[in-house]
Amino acid sequence: MKKIFIINGGQKFSHSGGRFNETIANATADFFHKHADFEVKSTNINDDYDPAQEVENFVWADVIIYHTPIWWMQLPFGFKKYIDVVFTEGHTKGIYKSDGRSSANPTINYGTGGMLHGKKYMVTSSWNAPKEAFTLPGEFFNQHSVDEGALFGFHRMNAFTGMLPLESMHFHDIEKNADVEKDLKSYNDHLTTLFIN
Repeated sequence: MKKIFIINGGQKFSHSGGRFNETIANATADFFHKHADFEVKSTNINDDYDPAQEVENFVWADVIIYHTPIWWMQLPFGFKKYIDVVFTEGHTKGIYKSDGRSSANPTINYGTGGMLHGKKYMVTSSWNAPKEAFTLPGEFFNQHSVDEGALFGFHRMNAFTGMLPLESMHFHDIEKNADVEKDLKSYNDHLTTLFIN
């Protein structure tokens, strides 16, 4: 039985109610509950959480699925705090033991001290920006994809722990031109391709 840990990073703040990421996180849980081969745990970063228990969830899981909006080209501050607190708690307790270097040769092997080898992760992100802002010449993101640009550091963070990536999914133009029904269908197809087929 594959173990799935879902993290809803859709922070409630100011005009953002976190509804889209809550919808996607719930759809993720529903998808895996429909199949007998999966066991699911979930965390919502808006709720109180015990850092030690969160570390245990990472250690327990085979796959971690992160859901996050992007605010000002970065993770929301509540989700970033969750990562800072939980990953710090996980030092020598299952997330990482060191930065991987040795005093004998401190210039090599940085980022190889993770303890989550053999596990995988997936991230979804939601954007006000349209997809074309990433793909068209002369548009805002200079033809850099979400994964190569805004989420590059996020992916390296997960590599630092030893995890390997599954294909990401990014939702665009959520504030002005949302089509949640279409997004949910695309996302269900994405999960089916990764986990069922």
